[in-house]
Amino acid sequence: MSTIAQHLQDVHTRLAQAATQAGRASQDITLLAVSKTKPAADVEAAWAAGQRWFGENYVQEAVDKITTLKKRCPDLVWHLIGPLQSNKSRLVAEHFDWVQTVDRLKIAQRLNDQRPPHMRPLNVCLQVNVSGEASKSGLAPAEAELLAEQVAALPRLCLRGLMTIPEATDNSETLRAQLLELKHLFDRMQKKHPQLDTLSMGMSNDLELAVACGSTLVRVGTAIFGSRNP
Repeated sequence: MSTIAQHLQDVHTRLAQAATQAGRASQDITLLAVSKTKPAADVEAAWAAGQRWFGENYVQEAVDKITTLKKRCPDLVWHLIGPLQSNKSRLVAEHFDWVQTVDRLKIAQRLNDQRPPHMRPLNVCLQVNVSGEASKSGLAPAEAELLAEQVAALPRLCLRGLMTIPEATDNSETLRAQLLELKHLFDRMQKKHPQLDTLSMGMSNDLELAVACGSTLVRVGTAIFGSRNP
């Protein structure tokens, strides 16, 4: 078994244990392997071990991997989980399956207009800044419901859920409060948008708490691929 395969197995064990402790079914939580800065060979090794969903932060780096692996690993599902600039929106619309970082209408409209008609609608999550940090991307929780209405009206996009990157803190109560704020917002929005099925929160260091707070998708990089390459 490769190192990456062993790490994947370890993360799935953590997820299963976290789900059990939270009284949830482990199959209700999806693992997104964050492969940013890692070579295509590492993605292929994870694919060989059964992983199919991958997250990338940097558009051009990701497109290179998507192109390289398209024939060898045809069933990969690619998520953009980093900030999206307007000048990169066409590349994203043409190559990705998901964008988790939509936080303004302009970007949503560009993705909608640039999504090729032969491709399925682009799955999107709204990125919500639950910590209120000025350095973080994402819209304020109070703005999410309006943007959801606007995105849901765009025919080449499919609104799937919410994503957040909470405060980097060792205070578990602060972190729990921020994650639960997103969960409550998600539950409220689901009443108007029943297609919402994705609550993206939790990473290598806090996936257990995120699962306890209702996450349906955790984004794990370091625990699978090791420390990030510079």
